[in-house]
Parts: sequence; C-alpha cells; structure tokens
Amino acid sequence: MSDKIIEFKNVTKVYDDGTMGLDNVDLSIDKGEFIFLIGASGAGKTTLMEHIVREEIPTSGNITIDGIDLGSIKKKEIPTLRRKVGFIYQDFKLLGSKNAFENIAFTLEVADKTDEEINKLVPNLLHLVGLSGAEKKFPNQLSGGEKQRLAIARALASEPQIILADEPTGNLDRSSLWIVVDLINKINEWGTTIIFGTHDYEIVNTLKKRVVHLDKGKIISDKKEAKYDD
Repeated sequence: MSDKIIEFKNVTKVYDDGTMGLDNVDLSIDKGEFIFLIGASGAGKTTLMEHIVREEIPTSGNITIDGIDLGSIKKKEIPTLRRKVGFIYQDFKLLGSKNAFENIAFTLEVADKTDEEINKLVPNLLHLVGLSGAEKKFPNQLSGGEKQRLAIARALASEPQIILADEPTGNLDRSSLWIVVDLINKINEWGTTIIFGTHDYEIVNTLKKRVVHLDKGKIISDKKEAKYDD
C-alpha cells in the first residue's frame, strides 16, 4: 500500500474570470508529513487546500486523497472524504451562538456520534488543547489563542488523517501563536499529516520542516527541512 496520502498530478485550476488558481501542480505528500505552504497572498495556498476537500474542482489534472480519486468521487461520498480532513482557519469559524462544548459536539453530531460518545469525547478534546473548564464559555468570552485551540479541538473531533491549517496564527499575538504552533506540531508527532499555510518566517525557520513555495499558483520550490528564504 502506498505511503502517499495526498497526490496532485498536473493539477491546474483556472477560474471563470481567467485567474490562474493552480498552475500544473505536481505534489506528493506522505502519511505523517508536515508541510509548510508559503507564498504571498493569492499565491494559491488556500486554493490548493480547498481542492483537497473538494471545495474546488480542478480544471485539469488528477488529485488522490488516501487512495480516493477525487475525479471519480460521488457527491454522496464527499462527507466521508471530509471526515478524513480537519480544517483550521485564520478566523476560527466557530459558531458564535454555541459554547465551547457545543461547538465540538456539533461536529460529532454530524459524524453520527451518540450522545454518550459526545459526552465522553468533548471533555477529552478540550483537555487535549488546554481548555478544560471552558466548556460553557462562548467564543466571544475566549481570547484569540483560546478560540484557535477550540477550533483545533473541533478539527480533531472526527479523528482526521490530515489537518489543513490555513494561516492559523494570522490573528494571534506571539505568545498565543507559539502555543498553537506547538500544539499542531504535537498533533503531527502523533501521526497526523499537516499542511500549514503561513506567511510567518519565524515559524517556518524555527520548525525546519518541508517547505513548498507557491507563486501565482505554481510550485517554484519544494525542499526538505528548509527555511522560508532557502
């Protein structure tokens, strides 16, 4: 069985207005890898991630996720695909009308977990991200760092094989930033594949992971244990 969990082969995305989202992208990612996606705004980082969860469909080329050919997947199979992937956003995308417990529980309900399973899993997930005792707090009662840790707990709820982190530290102060980075790095050490989109030189240069540099939708470099400016 292949160790590749994500494969893009000659993937191009051209939007209706002619904008090039992805330009002939070839990318293979092994199970358990940690990848930094870097590049200026509009370089294609978010577009690439959206193709992994089939929020976007390529104009040409082939994408395989954990052995699933996204070109032949049926619409009813997309939710199963997306349960393999957790998405962490810069702006958290928490449900403001639900407290911390309910934000995670909602994801588990969508995954058809029972009330008994939810009542057991949610406290464990909150403990995992350092938010024990915050079950009844609403997003507007949490700091930016706490919101992002709650978002990470929610992303982990379906036990995904892949975590997509799209500028997850963009709205955080430096102390909160490193708590979140360390947490994502720990999740990778447990075996989860991480794709981390960022503009932050310090994070990339400190962790020294594989760095894939995008520019105008094209991969212009792909290096192991690299720095931002290598």
